[in-house]
Amino acid sequence: MERESMEFDVVIVGAGPSGLSAACRIMQLAQEKEQEITVCVVEKGSEVGAHILSGAVLEPRAMNELFPNWAELGAPMGSKVTEDTFFFYTGSESAIKLPGFAIPKPTHNDGNYITSMGNVCRWLAEQAEGLGVEVYAGFSAAEILYHEDGSVKGIATGEMGVSAEGEQKDSYVRSMELHAKYTLFAEGCRGQLGK
Repeated sequence: MERESMEFDVVIVGAGPSGLSAACRIMQLAQEKEQEITVCVVEKGSEVGAHILSGAVLEPRAMNELFPNWAELGAPMGSKVTEDTFFFYTGSESAIKLPGFAIPKPTHNDGNYITSMGNVCRWLAEQAEGLGVEVYAGFSAAEILYHEDGSVKGIATGEMGVSAEGEQKDSYVRSMELHAKYTLFAEGCRGQLGK
């Protein structure tokens, strides 16, 4: 039985920070050039942010570039880091406080934000949808599709509603093909398709 398919200009696998940022930037560039394009993001998690490591210290440079007005837009950036303190532990109950100049610059968090990346991803998904991106949570990308010449044609989603024994349940949904001119894989280092 042939699968149904949908056509997009860009399909992005993974609704993490990189996939959603890419979707937003693509749509921003299209709007700047007054071009109409279709972008789709598929996310295996039941909701955007469900598969994101939650707590993080976020350096805001990329957010400033993507959405210079992120504060006015209500980005959930959390608490701004105002101070760093570093200790060298000399034993189980003793430590020496290290001066800031002795610590490599990349480890300083002054000006960064303590935030939940799950919340940041949910906010990025809202911004992406506001720009016209279609975000489909709860759909895993199960297969890479190829043209006859070997170039990537898109992806196929996984089937849903299959029992542990492999039988179709009443809630069965057949997989669907998402074809695109460009397919961007942002599923992370342990992604299903990246294997």
